[in-house]
Amino acid sequence: MLKKQSMPADAFIFEVTESAMMEDPEQALSVLNRLKTLGFLLAVDDYGTGYSSLSQLKGMPVDELKIDMSFVLNLDQSAFDQAVVQSTIEMGHKLGLTIVAEGVETAEAWQILEKWHCDKLQGYFIAKPQPAAEFIAWLDAYSLPDCRADAET
Repeated sequence: MLKKQSMPADAFIFEVTESAMMEDPEQALSVLNRLKTLGFLLAVDDYGTGYSSLSQLKGMPVDELKIDMSFVLNLDQSAFDQAVVQSTIEMGHKLGLTIVAEGVETAEAWQILEKWHCDKLQGYFIAKPQPAAEFIAWLDAYSLPDCRADAET
């Protein structure tokens, strides 16, 4: 399908949750390695909510960690959440991973994450889920022609 659409595999990011990896770690690692060999990017979703250890993360061929929104929603009010998020960003960067913060709902959270050099942000503060046509209009409103061109294809 990728060849038919002339799309590179690294244009896609497959996300796997910590809990899914823990159900059958050997099977999960096998599938992740196959996807990585094909050139797909891989992300650990909901990082920090499961029971995986750093030793398991070490052996996974992932490109990205997505910090669970439960640590981001009260980021401006919780010293605990701040410690977890900031240390995860720093650790992830030292491991060569892209870090995504889920659940960015306020300007305050955005500013904190930006100060800590979080790579990507997701959340309702940026935009709520929307149909494709509304998404294209949203992109046009923010003058992002390069992204809009990719979204239309």
